[in-house]
Amino acid sequence: MATVSSSAPSARIPLSGIRTLMEVALRDPEAIHLEIGEPDARPAEHVVAAAARAAYDGLTGYTSSLGLDALREAAADRVTRRHGFEAQPHQVVVTHGAMHGLAMTMATLLGPGDDVLVPDPTFPNWAMAAAAAGARVVTYPTRAADGFVPRLDELEASITPRTRALIVCSPNNPTGAVYPAAILEGIVELARKHDLWVLSDECYEAITFGVPHVSTATFDTDGRVLTFFSLSKAHAMTGWRVGYAVVPDASVVERIGHLAEASVACPSTPGQYGAIAALTGPQDHVHAAVESYWDRRDLAVALLRERGISHVEPDGAFYLMVGVGAADTEAFALDLLARRHVAVAPGATFGDRGAGMVRVSLAAPRDLLVEGLGRLADEVASTSTAPRAGASSLRAAAAHAR
Repeated sequence: MATVSSSAPSARIPLSGIRTLMEVALRDPEAIHLEIGEPDARPAEHVVAAAARAAYDGLTGYTSSLGLDALREAAADRVTRRHGFEAQPHQVVVTHGAMHGLAMTMATLLGPGDDVLVPDPTFPNWAMAAAAAGARVVTYPTRAADGFVPRLDELEASITPRTRALIVCSPNNPTGAVYPAAILEGIVELARKHDLWVLSDECYEAITFGVPHVSTATFDTDGRVLTFFSLSKAHAMTGWRVGYAVVPDASVVERIGHLAEASVACPSTPGQYGAIAALTGPQDHVHAAVESYWDRRDLAVALLRERGISHVEPDGAFYLMVGVGAADTEAFALDLLARRHVAVAPGATFGDRGAGMVRVSLAAPRDLLVEGLGRLADEVASTSTAPRAGASSLRAAAAHAR
């Protein structure tokens, strides 16, 4: 019988505790879902209308693997106007969501023997994409005491001769940290000093709470910073799978295009027409969404403070890292779901610096967020000494849920 190669890069891809927990939670009809970064809003009417019009008009065939010219132009114009650095349409690659863009870029820039630096706590999909490219992930620390903003000396200490690229994410998933301009400038200077690529994940660039978002590429002088954007979060288009990357190096653009052709051919054509409308049309829905996340952030922080639950107040994105006092956060998350029907993402899935914490999504409906956090606080305060299920049981439960 044919077997899967033990040397295939896919064998080294780690599991995501977020998805694993979600698989279990989907089997619970009473579950309050605070584990997934899924906006509770709907896409704006003009966005839906543009995609529908494209479908009705028969604009449903293949496009260039790099995306529609009109969308590349709209994205370049938006980046230039909003983010303080000039982007040209030929530097834009339309992707099947931002994570697909990051995965293709890692496959382009990295190979066996290369290291990529990622922040800890980290978004686990970066490690999954790096493993698929045959590369190794090394983390640089961020600390709750610093609001999860990295220290430049610690980041530099993580660089080795094997390091080829580093990932920056601001506003950050999972922590909600927004990096100050001086930190981003310092990161680019370190990358220049050590001749590294910088992959800047800016999916949450539109979602900040009273602090400015600064694009890492603002400080790029020699084309080493690649920037990744998404329509998913700000425009509530998660399932549409449309994002875009700004890639200064023409040879890298060409290689990413080859990988896109080999993997997805091109992003969804009606989705791309919807994305054009999202970028060029009214932005009222984005502003309303940000205001709602800000309100929910303040509400959640006040509730946790009143209940005496430790947390790190986020400045952006729509996530909140909450201290639960559990050494095994996967077991805590499974018990919280089983006993109180609340799904959260275990801190362990985000790395060592997520120890003792869980990630809560603020994108859930306001009433469910309040109810879910109240139940979480009850679980933390519980004096139950019953043994927790453990990480292996979480994986087993997820397998059973499938």
